This record gives sequence, C-alpha cells and structure tokens, in this order.
Amino acid sequence: MDYNHARFLLSAPGRHLLPADEGIEVAFAGRSNAGKSTALNALTNQKGLARTSKTPGRTQLINLFELDPERRLVDLPGYGYAAVSHTLKDQWQRALADYLKARQCLRGIVLLMDIRHPLTDHDLLMLELADAAGKPVHMLLTKADKLAFGARKNALLALQKELRGDPRYSAQLFSATENIGMDELKAKMDEWYDAQED
Repeated sequence: MDYNHARFLLSAPGRHLLPADEGIEVAFAGRSNAGKSTALNALTNQKGLARTSKTPGRTQLINLFELDPERRLVDLPGYGYAAVSHTLKDQWQRALADYLKARQCLRGIVLLMDIRHPLTDHDLLMLELADAAGKPVHMLLTKADKLAFGARKNALLALQKELRGDPRYSAQLFSATENIGMDELKAKMDEWYDAQED
C-alpha cells in the first residue's frame, strides 16, 4: 500500500454519519496523548494530515482518511484522561464502543500505548471491546526512543508475555520521531488491507 496518498475524508461524531459500511478500514486507537495522530502523520509522510496537540483529548471525533476508494484509515477519539467535560468524554466512549461493535468493514485495530505506561485499565477495556467485536489488535509501544535499547526490548518482551501468544494480538516497538518500527507497522496493515472478505 502507498500510504503517502492518504487524504482527509471526513469527521463524524458517531457511526451513523460515516460513509457506507463497505471496503476496508483500519482504526488507530489509544489513550489520549499516546501518539495516534503523530503515528498517522509519520505513516503517511504528511506532517499535517492528523492534527496533533500536547493537550490530551485533541481528537474528539472519528476522523477518516482515504487511501483509495476501497481503503480507509480511521483516527478514533482518545480514551482515558482528556481535558474535557465528563459529558463529552462519555459521548466519545459510547461512539467508540458503537463503532468497534457495529462497523463491519473494520478489519483491524492498531492500539497505541506509551511504552512507559502500557496496558492501562483503559487499554485492557479496549482489548475487551475488540475481542467482543472479533477484531484483531496490533499494539504499538510508542515513544520507544524515550527508553534505552535494552529497556525498550524488555518492555516489549513483558507485553508479549502478558499476551500469552494469543493469535488475536501482536505487538511491536514504535517511534515516529526515530522511525522505529515503521516497516513492521506497514507490513501488518498491508496484511489487513489485502485480506479478502470471508
């Protein structure tokens, strides 16, 4: 897949305002400020494709980016801490759960977690939602450049041990700033985008 041609398609507060449920979507999910927008910008080699902010909770809508007429990237609202009202936060969470449960064209979820704080309660809830929806999850331990080589490898091994070889899950190290793990991420996404409908 050529991710450099990604273009913004639309933003929607919920599944009911998304395009027709057809083709293939791969969604990026994660705790607020885990690096979703930064990863999407690095993946597509476009600095301003997804808006980034140092303020957690910047992504408040489901944002779709078109790769071609049949394939889309999805930037989901961040969960966990966000500098917004509880009412708005609850609204995001409901939209997120509804999207994961009902969107048939969703092929897989890229779950981003800060390598220094993996598998928070919110991340575990996301895995439960993905499991209930029957969707595979590929986990990115983001900001891997913040740790020394040995420490980052140990963090990945610890995560893989937690996952116990479950075939629904895969994990890797990732850093957008140091270009760590980009080829591995693209290979996993290519696998999902090339998958045939059952």
